[in-house]
Amino acid sequence: MVYETLHIAIDDRVATITFNRPERLNAFNEKFTEELPDAVRLLDADESVRIIIVTGAGGKAFSSGYDLKDSADRTEQSLRELNDKYALNHEFAMSLWHCSKPVIAMIDGYCLAGALELALCCDIRYCSDTSQIGVLESRFGGGIGTMMIPWILGNRCRELVYSGDILDAREALRLGLVDRVFPQPELAGETMRIAKRMSRVAATCQRWNKRAINQAFETMGLHTALRYGMDAASIMRGTGSPERKEFDRIRSQEGLSEALKWRKSLFAPFE
Repeated sequence: MVYETLHIAIDDRVATITFNRPERLNAFNEKFTEELPDAVRLLDADESVRIIIVTGAGGKAFSSGYDLKDSADRTEQSLRELNDKYALNHEFAMSLWHCSKPVIAMIDGYCLAGALELALCCDIRYCSDTSQIGVLESRFGGGIGTMMIPWILGNRCRELVYSGDILDAREALRLGLVDRVFPQPELAGETMRIAKRMSRVAATCQRWNKRAINQAFETMGLHTALRYGMDAASIMRGTGSPERKEFDRIRSQEGLSEALKWRKSLFAPFE
């Protein structure tokens, strides 16, 4: 399998998908959102693979989320177009949830916004002790396109969603956003060791256990809730806000870096 935005490696029943856009902190562009579901589909059908790890190249980020530069000149003309865009992004993230094999997110560095949505669609999340994890959509006046976070944290998600705060690895572990934290030099080796241990479980057992666990969430209304979240995100983006409009104005006139500085200044006195 050869991709523009991904690197695939298979080692003794474990496939690793590496997000390969380190120059953009592995941000998701349109090509990326096309290639990842395809890679997951092919690895899901490969009987030699029992566990899938997803991670980011470069040592700075799992991913910073959807690429703001990629979407800077994109204008949506209707609520329907916005909803269609969110639906595509949702299918991209949920490709990991629907994979029949266990998927481990190996997080090293930033895991922000849409990247956290993607990681929360994985079965398990391990991270390095230098990682930073956050729900940044709120600080951009945007909605969460795939709102998995209430299903992982329950009511504790409210503070993160309402504030847009970024957590360090230990706090993410305390809350339950990640399952384990390893020293950064040990992350890859420890994740692979656990993945290979999991791969020794009978493949049929893993598939049916994952299916049963997923079904528990789906019986409680997961898909209905996620559908409402997509609709809410579309309405938020279509309606807009003074903060979002000012961010977009600065981005178009002065550049993305200046817009990010302006946004950061709003929160700086209270951090």
